[in-house]
Amino acid sequence: MSRRISIVKALAEKLKTINGTAPYTTNLYNNSYAKLKFWDEIQDFPAVYISPGTEMREYHPGDFTWGHINISIKAYVKDQEDPQSRLEELLYDLETCIDANRVLVYDQDSNLETTEILIQSIMTDEGLLLPYGVGEINIQVRYALT
Repeated sequence: MSRRISIVKALAEKLKTINGTAPYTTNLYNNSYAKLKFWDEIQDFPAVYISPGTEMREYHPGDFTWGHINISIKAYVKDQEDPQSRLEELLYDLETCIDANRVLVYDQDSNLETTEILIQSIMTDEGLLLPYGVGEINIQVRYALT
């Protein structure tokens, strides 16, 4: 399995720890997946879908290379009364989980881990999809290739 896919899968597993107990307010009910789905395909809410994006390489002397991968985390909620509040709670919980796991082991066998995970942007549908709420967190993950 590629490092890109391994990182996305490890992140999806880590986000499953969002279960409504402190420090989290949202319960994802294990609805965190390492694949892409759109809001009209979602059946269970809340849900998080993660997909890798572009990757950049940074080459250094001594045959050392950093990999920088952009990852999109799509968050989906459904609430008849206030989906935007539910979405903001979920986005805050996702941000809390990401910040607590900036160094993430993505390959137990080889003991490979990310060096840092940084949030680049957070966006929402701003209430346009009522009763749904759709948000996106874009992160950049840095890891060593050699």
